[in-house]
Amino acid sequence: MTDITKLNAAYDAKADLSAPCSCGKPHSQHEHVAHAAEDHEALGREMIESAMVRALFPNDSARRRFLGAVGKNTAMAAIASVLPIGSMQALAQDKRAPEKKNLKIGFIPITCATPLILAHPLRYYAAEGLEVEVIKTAGWALIRDKVLNKEYDASHFLAPMPIAISMGVGSSAQAMNVATIQNINGQAITLANKHKNNRDPKNWKGFKFAVPFEFSMHNFLLRYYVAEHGIDPDKDIQIRVVPPPEMVANLRAGNIDGYLGPDPFNQRAVYEEIGFIHILSKELWDGHPCCSFGASTQFIKENPNSFAALFRAVLKAAALSRDPANRKTIAESIAPANYLNQPVAVLEQVLTGKYADGLGNVKNDPARVDFDPFPWYSMATWILSQMKRWGYIKGDVRWKDLTEQIYLATDARKHMAAMGYKPPSESYKKIIVMGKVFDHTAPDAYISSFAIKRA
Repeated sequence: MTDITKLNAAYDAKADLSAPCSCGKPHSQHEHVAHAAEDHEALGREMIESAMVRALFPNDSARRRFLGAVGKNTAMAAIASVLPIGSMQALAQDKRAPEKKNLKIGFIPITCATPLILAHPLRYYAAEGLEVEVIKTAGWALIRDKVLNKEYDASHFLAPMPIAISMGVGSSAQAMNVATIQNINGQAITLANKHKNNRDPKNWKGFKFAVPFEFSMHNFLLRYYVAEHGIDPDKDIQIRVVPPPEMVANLRAGNIDGYLGPDPFNQRAVYEEIGFIHILSKELWDGHPCCSFGASTQFIKENPNSFAALFRAVLKAAALSRDPANRKTIAESIAPANYLNQPVAVLEQVLTGKYADGLGNVKNDPARVDFDPFPWYSMATWILSQMKRWGYIKGDVRWKDLTEQIYLATDARKHMAAMGYKPPSESYKKIIVMGKVFDHTAPDAYISSFAIKRA
C-alpha cells in the first residue's frame, strides 16, 4: 500500500512542483499513478489541491519560502481560508460521478480479456466509483445477444463484432463503439498431433477447422492464410464456429483437424498433448488486434461518466498488462475458476512467451501477446476489407465513416493523455499482413488484388 502522506506534495516545502510529476519526484505522472493504484482517489484529491496551490503561488520558490517560514499546518489553514479546496474536490468528484454505478460486463474466458478481467481483482473499477460484475459467458453469440438485449452494459468483444453489429450483419443493427483494443497478437493455428508431418497448407484440402465466431480476426486471418497458399476457405476446407472453451475437446475427439483460436487454448492443447502450435498469429500480422472492449452507442450517450470511468479502469489495467515484469503475477490473478479456470503454468507460457510448441521445442517470443489498447482506425478498415472480400457485406462501403464512427481513437487518445500515458499522434498506421502492405486509403483496390475472394 502506498503511503498516503507521501502523495501530498503541495504543502511540502522541499518538493519541487515544477518537476514532471505532481508529487515533486523526478518521475512521470504515469509512473506515479502505477505505483499509487490503490490510492486512486487520494491521488485525485492531491492533484486538485496541488493545482490550486500552484495557482496561488505561480512562483514555486515563493511557495517553498512561505511554507518554510510558517510551517505546513499554518499554511494549510491559511490557504484553505482563501481557496475553497474542499468544495473544488467535491465538485470534481461530482463531475465524474457515474450515472449508473452498478454495471455488468461480459467476457469470454481467454487471455485476450486480460485487461478487462484484471481491472476487477485489482479494484480499478471500484477506484472509479463503479460496482462492476464481470460475467464469464459461454460464447460470442451469447455475448452479442446479451449486449443487444441490454443485459450487459459493456463487454469484451472480438474486434470485428462491433462493426458487424453496427451494420446489422449477422444480427439486428445497433450502433456500437470500440473503446480499447484488449490485446494484440495472442492467437495461433493449432493442429492435431496426427498432422505433425503435414504442415504445408497446400495439402490441407478437406481439413475441418474451428474459429470462435464468424466475425472474428481468427476467421479472417485463417481465410487469409490458407488463401495465400492456394486453398479456397469456402470450397477446399470447412470452417466451423466453436466456442473457445470447447476447442480442445473437439480436437481431442477428432471433430476438427485444427483451429485458429485464442489462447490459452492453443497452449492448452500442447499441455494436454493432443495438439501442436503450427504458427502464431503474429507471424501473419505482427500487431494485429484480436479482442476489444466497448459498449453500445446508446449506453455511452446515456452514461458518459460511467463509460469514461470504465475507459480509465481498462486503460489502467492494459498499462499494467503491457509490462513483461507483471506477466507471471497476472497469470496467477486470472487463473481462478471465476476468470479463466486454467492452470497457471499454461497461462504463464502464453503471457511470458516462453512456451513449448508441441513439436519438441521450447520457444521464447515475448511478443506472443501484448496489450496495446489504442483502437487504430486502420485496424477497423482492414476488418471491413475482409468482410467485403469474403462476401459478408456487399456493394459500396463507407470505409472512413464507419471506421471513425465505431472505433473511438480520439477518445482513447484523450483518456490516455489525461492518465499520463503517451498516445500515438496519428489514428491510422501501416499494416502488413503476410508481407503485403494494406493501404487504408484504397481498400477496394486491396480486395481486388487477391486471386481468391467472393467480392
